[in-house]
Amino acid sequence: MDILRDTSPHTFHIPVMGTGFTIDTPLKVARYGVSSAMSLGDDLLLEQMRRHHSEQADEPFQEITPKEDDFRARRVTAYLNLVDKLVARQAEELQASPFEPGSEITRYYRMLPGDTPRKRLYNKMLALPEGPDKAALQEQLRTLATPGSIDVNIMAKVDRDNYKDGEKLPPEYSDAAAAFRGYALSTLRSSIIFSAGMNPRLYGLINRFSDFLPRGGEPPKKKVILKVSDFRSAMIQGKYLAKRGVWVSEYRIESGLNCGGHAFASAGHLMGPILEEFKNQRDSLREDLHATYVKALKDSDTPAPEAPFPVRITAQGGLGASAEDAALRRQYGVDGTGWATPFLLVPEVTNVDEDHLRKLEQAVDGDVALSYTSPFGVPFWILKRSESEEIRRGRIAEGKPGSPCPKGHLRFNTEFTEMPLCTASRVYQRKKLRELDGIEDLSADERDARRELVLAKACICHDLAGAATKKNHIDEKATPSITCGPNIVNFSKRASLDAMVDHIYGCKELPMNPSRPHMLIKELLLYVDYLSREKQSAAMGLSNATEKYFQEFRDNLLAGIAHYRERARELAHWNLEEFTAALDRLESGALSADALSTS
Repeated sequence: MDILRDTSPHTFHIPVMGTGFTIDTPLKVARYGVSSAMSLGDDLLLEQMRRHHSEQADEPFQEITPKEDDFRARRVTAYLNLVDKLVARQAEELQASPFEPGSEITRYYRMLPGDTPRKRLYNKMLALPEGPDKAALQEQLRTLATPGSIDVNIMAKVDRDNYKDGEKLPPEYSDAAAAFRGYALSTLRSSIIFSAGMNPRLYGLINRFSDFLPRGGEPPKKKVILKVSDFRSAMIQGKYLAKRGVWVSEYRIESGLNCGGHAFASAGHLMGPILEEFKNQRDSLREDLHATYVKALKDSDTPAPEAPFPVRITAQGGLGASAEDAALRRQYGVDGTGWATPFLLVPEVTNVDEDHLRKLEQAVDGDVALSYTSPFGVPFWILKRSESEEIRRGRIAEGKPGSPCPKGHLRFNTEFTEMPLCTASRVYQRKKLRELDGIEDLSADERDARRELVLAKACICHDLAGAATKKNHIDEKATPSITCGPNIVNFSKRASLDAMVDHIYGCKELPMNPSRPHMLIKELLLYVDYLSREKQSAAMGLSNATEKYFQEFRDNLLAGIAHYRERARELAHWNLEEFTAALDRLESGALSADALSTS
């Protein structure tokens, strides 16, 4: 039973969404065994939410101000400790509740997937008559009603250096380093997820904290998860960390385009072939990294485990149907799946204000766009009708483009100033537009395209927090940016947590768009569209992509189609004819040699 208590009772998790959408999701779902992730990117939001939840729970609150030393790390630690304390309190109350209809512990077990050890024990208990055997089994079930993991996320390369009195502070005070340290010093027993690429400066800090080192042959108290785009990235980053005595407990593969928020597009490498490589190389990945890991631990006189620690492989991005979820786990052997965008329509789980909930319910094709909104320089999914976008367009119409830049977490650009600027800021956009006006050898179309790229940037540092601060009445004037994935158009009604979980496990499906394509077909369609857009950008001089790159991109898509055709029955047996027909249309149409000639 100890093994059961240490394993997740669910096969899905709720990934991080923006800085605000899931900032307090563990307080809403962890007690039911559901794992979720919070962003550590915005320390001001963390402090605002700590005040809010301290007041709600009648906990003492003492503000941590920017005037205090190491305030960013201390804010992170304080908020995470509060969440940990409140979830522990919720879990105790749930475990003490009676096994009767409507109780918390009944809700916990009712939501579990069907064929799991916990659910089988629960069903066995229900079938027993009243008496000592049933009471004993109930006590056992109480100890097994463990909460989900309270995980955190850091975008590794969003790592602004910080200054005090005009002097740059040491590297350990950078944004990502301070956020990591705040987590490392917290009471949480969970995982930190590193996304958006590799940051050697940040990774070099991990083994300084004992919570990330093994304990008497047992896994560390705090674990590392890497969100990666392919197997090569997993191996490179996993080995880099293993050489420093840090074990990666999970590799979280996300679709390059069929996701929400930032989209890290690959050169046409599709999710299916990527997951297949992880499936085939999984054992070698674990064993190779174990040897490196053990050597590093022994070199530092740290006791090393004899056998490799477990490595989980999970997948996320575009999931919308229980059959797809089951197919990924069956065909590719993934240990779990991440469901994100659909949970934006579950008000008891995520932070979306009432106005934007209505907009999400009404969203149709064309309302969600892959934009250049993010100052991070990566394509970014947005709801075009979100208030942040309306404000951005309004400023342009008034001749006052750009944002005041109140938080500055994405101040990286030094084109015009020694101190970095954010490309969404008013100061930067004025300078960039002035520079653009001085370039004489541009056609009208090229000038317009470059101007649009400058003006597209929005203040996502501030506006991604808006959904949380507005919903929780912290900032009634917030202008939220809603960064749902394209999958949102397939869901048109709000749902409860129970209803969404039932949908994920195929118990009772939610109403869906009848024309919704399979998630793997949708990803393929998105990549075809992305390739076309990239070719147009290159033709206008806005991209340095070469013909060789476009040929490789197309070849990878065609290889993905061949992969799906071979496994069509396993991946889409419930809609096989439509799945294969879509593959045929793409291969003979949009991806034909004539349609996308690279000559």
